[in-house]
Amino acid sequence: MEIMQDAITTHIYTIYIFLAIMLFNLYSVVSSKNFISLAKKLKFMTPVYHLSNAIVIYTGTIVAFYAQHFSLTIALMIPASIFLLVIEIKRYKKQRVIKVGDVKLQEEFYVYAKKIYIIEIAVLAMVYIISKVF
Repeated sequence: MEIMQDAITTHIYTIYIFLAIMLFNLYSVVSSKNFISLAKKLKFMTPVYHLSNAIVIYTGTIVAFYAQHFSLTIALMIPASIFLLVIEIKRYKKQRVIKVGDVKLQEEFYVYAKKIYIIEIAVLAMVYIISKVF
């Protein structure tokens, strides 16, 4: 039983780390005025973001299989994790094609990235709320 408690604890702390990464990225987008420095920060944080999402998915899978009970919460967490993965990939793809001289695209990216990170945080919060209700 101790092994299962370790998996649950790891899952919960990784979700906190995942949320912290999202908040840091949102803060970086909001506070950064230089697109190049923002792009470097986000480029560094993208693998960390995906690693933490992968750990959340992996530990969640371990916990779900150990419980041997498929619930609405688990059914919601799977597409939420995939959605967060896909939306971050789309954000990165949009970011990487912006050149230094494309000021209009840079300004559009700031708005886009803010929306993306707000959506990501909202999805994580909604999954948490729904998991507590069900």
